[in-house]
Amino acid sequence: MQSEKFQSVSVRLLDFAAEVIKVVEKIIKSFVGRQIAGQLIRSSTSAGANYEEACGAESRSDFIHKLQIVLKELRESLFWLRLIERVKLLPNQEIDQIIKDGQELSNIIGKSIVTARKNK
Repeated sequence: MQSEKFQSVSVRLLDFAAEVIKVVEKIIKSFVGRQIAGQLIRSSTSAGANYEEACGAESRSDFIHKLQIVLKELRESLFWLRLIERVKLLPNQEIDQIIKDGQELSNIIGKSIVTARKNK
């Protein structure tokens, strides 16, 4: 049962990164667009990769630490997405759902951190 939960979050993080990549392909090919796109790709893909690392953690402390990195990367991704929205590099309808997905993932990871700390 537990591994199904982890697998579900893992798939959602993979989907999140894939959707970000699709959106980044649409960003204006300007200096600013390229810089933001690069940062966004790094943070969104890092969230999923670090989650996979957390699933193989060597201890509860290691697990919590890696989940904190996942949360940090998701927050950074959300910052870049909101910036894209703010400066209108893409229409809002292009990224509204991705922002919502990122916020939901952040909430899930945040609650997982709280639970893991409680069970420590």
